[in-house]
Amino acid sequence: MANIAFLSTAHIHTRSFLDNISKASDGRRIQGVWDDVEERGRRYADEFAATFEPDLDRLLEDPSVDGFVICAENTRHLPLLEKALPVGKPVFCEKPLVTTVDELNRVGELHESHPVALFCGYFQPFDGIMQRAAQLVAENAFGTITRIRYRNAHHAAYGRWFDSADLNWFYQPELSGGGAFMDMGTHAVHLVRSLFGPVRDVWATIGNHSGIYPSADDYGLAQLRFDSGILGTVEAAWTQTGGIGGLEITGSERTLWNTGDGYVVGAPGSEPEPIVAIAPRPTRMDRLVAAIRDELTPDELTADLAATRDAVAIMEAAYRSSDSGSWEPVK
Repeated sequence: MANIAFLSTAHIHTRSFLDNISKASDGRRIQGVWDDVEERGRRYADEFAATFEPDLDRLLEDPSVDGFVICAENTRHLPLLEKALPVGKPVFCEKPLVTTVDELNRVGELHESHPVALFCGYFQPFDGIMQRAAQLVAENAFGTITRIRYRNAHHAAYGRWFDSADLNWFYQPELSGGGAFMDMGTHAVHLVRSLFGPVRDVWATIGNHSGIYPSADDYGLAQLRFDSGILGTVEAAWTQTGGIGGLEITGSERTLWNTGDGYVVGAPGSEPEPIVAIAPRPTRMDRLVAAIRDELTPDELTADLAATRDAVAIMEAAYRSSDSGSWEPVK
């Protein structure tokens, strides 16, 4: 069994997570749902034939719960982490883990005292193609990597995805911590940090092009200087109406890029060769169930948490840079 409790249903991904668990045939089940917005929580619980628990402490103390899912608004992650981590069970927290380095330091203290499996809603590094890309990086298949880039963007602003009462917090900075760059950029940052290591400093420009959700940014561009000397570009937006996103790796010998039909590796004077996916690693609810069942190695969890924590610091540096107009150190 894997009995999973939901702590808030604020996030746009909540329904897909509940759906994953309710349709699975491997023994996972929704043990309970709590939400500080009771109407919202009851509505999700009813939709998936789950129990709504109005008392957070009672759900946290339920001995039949095996793991927790935090789907709260971004700036409300820390109070729930402060309650969930000491319980001593695996915790999945929607991304980003938190939105400031001060909060990150508090999470670090908590996790040092309560070293449970902890991870976020990132998934890009774990699919079969990115797993293969990571192998190629480790094998030095590109020669000296000089530049990388990654775009993660969609048309949420033009599509008015966040107009509903459930989702309008996405463009309220006091709840979201930022707009499109916080929402989409954190995925890109986590991926490139996972593949290419720590980042030393950041330059960024972050703003609003569409005017649709004017209280929040709807695009961001960041330059990253990695400790290794690699220069990276990350782009994120809610205003993307077409084009090919994804990862590009430029090395002294070969380059990886996305053709739109799949990833290839090529070099001058040779025909590009398709990347063949290898076995993926579990993500999101599958990752939580794997953690509950001790199917993830300590090394895998530690490496991912390091990238997750660094992503918070990199994102904070990007927003500082956009305000200052200067390169900002990653603290």
